[in-house]
Amino acid sequence: MKSESPQDPSPKVITRRSLLRGIGLSLAAVPVAKLLVACGGDDTTGGDTNTDAGTDTDAGVVDPGTWATGGTAAMTAAATYPDPFASGMGTVCNLNCEATLGPCYATTVDRKDISEGHDGLPVRLAFLVVDESCKPIPGATVDIWHAGPEGLYSGEDASDFCTSGDATARSARWFRGVQTTDANGRVDFDTCFPGWYSSRTIHIHFTVRVNGQEFVTSQLFFDDATSDDIINHQPLYDTRGARDTTNQNDTVVSADAVGDYLFATQRMSDGAMLASKTLVIRSSLNNASCAIPGGSSGGGPGGPPPGGDGGMGPPPGWDGGMGPPPGFDGGTP
Repeated sequence: MKSESPQDPSPKVITRRSLLRGIGLSLAAVPVAKLLVACGGDDTTGGDTNTDAGTDTDAGVVDPGTWATGGTAAMTAAATYPDPFASGMGTVCNLNCEATLGPCYATTVDRKDISEGHDGLPVRLAFLVVDESCKPIPGATVDIWHAGPEGLYSGEDASDFCTSGDATARSARWFRGVQTTDANGRVDFDTCFPGWYSSRTIHIHFTVRVNGQEFVTSQLFFDDATSDDIINHQPLYDTRGARDTTNQNDTVVSADAVGDYLFATQRMSDGAMLASKTLVIRSSLNNASCAIPGGSSGGGPGGPPPGGDGGMGPPPGWDGGMGPPPGFDGGTP
């Protein structure tokens, strides 16, 4: 794993009780996906990600063509969320390769709902952790973190590069969490669809650990058509204008490789998104790892080599592929 900062990537976990005791903030923010089953011959890398699977006719559910707002509180008990892994995985599992840690990793929280009441398009993230022989791995921890709908990360222990020094973002710990896989290797999170910031396509960071040892740190992405639909039409997300980076010109993952790292997404009957992904990790730390083919930076997952920027120079605050969050100019946010 290549890190863009000297941060210690080991999990720093705080409990829900200590979190609630220390935060006490009010939020008003801005708002939500595609399973690439990495195993077997049924892998899918394209197609319509805005499917209506799981919709029903129960009274009170939203129009199946409408994404929900209001954060995870909008996820209703009446909605039926299908098992995205019910069809199995086949017999061949392709390893999830490493991507840069990024400078925005910070203390995580052991919890399923990582939103802390933040507004946005609600998302259920479903992960299945397996090894290279497609065997589910119980007891593994999946640690995730991503930007909020406004494009900012949270946490006072995250650099101002990631929070833009915003007081609300620094005092929160939204969109960070860790969960332990069950006997079937499954783990879920409830969150909101991430926002965008300059030089990066929309993404979610993750680290998988077994017995406290890091097996892979990487990133996952959303189909561009889904992301553009949300950014262009969804309340809160549509206030910031068009993004400057897509899966086709991202600085961390190449356009040719991104298909292997896409979520599969479905729109649920309550308007929430179900986003799912199988995470394939090494069977042993003695086995070789791999690196995601690098993006437009030309330097692989760690960013461009010195002077390898084609003469254009790095964006302000360049950090090896992260790109600045909104309002950050490399100096005073």
